[in-house]
Amino acid sequence: MTDSQTYFHGTKADLKLGDLIEPGYVSNYGKRKQSAFVYLTATLDAAIWGAELAVGAGQGRIYIVEPTGSMEDDPNLTNKRFPGNPTKSYRSRSPFRIVGEVAQWKGHSPGQLKEMHAHLENLRQRGVEAIEE
Repeated sequence: MTDSQTYFHGTKADLKLGDLIEPGYVSNYGKRKQSAFVYLTATLDAAIWGAELAVGAGQGRIYIVEPTGSMEDDPNLTNKRFPGNPTKSYRSRSPFRIVGEVAQWKGHSPGQLKEMHAHLENLRQRGVEAIEE
C-alpha cells in the first residue's frame, strides 16, 4: 500500500520499530473489550489524546504507523458523531506496522485533560460506548 500520508497511533504500550499493532487485544478504552479494529489518525493532536487517555500506568507514546490493509473512517469521530472527519481518524481490521516514534510532543493542559475525563465519564454514565460494528 503506497500512501504519502503520515499516520500516528497514541498508546501507553511500549512497542518497538517493526512491531504490528493488531486487532484482537483488549481495548485501551471503555469497557476494555477485545478490539475488532485498530485505530490511527493523521493528526498529531488526536494521537496525543490517544496517548494521554489510554489505560495503563506507562508513559504515553506516539508511534508513526503504516497501514497494511484497507482503512475506513472511525465512526466514533466521524459522521455518526461529528460532521466529516475533523480528527482524520481511521480504523482497520488489518494491522499497522510501527515505522517510527514521535520522541518529543507536548501534552494537553491539566484543565483540558480534566475536562476530557469529565466528558468521557459523562458518556460512560449515559451508556454511550464506542462503536464497534
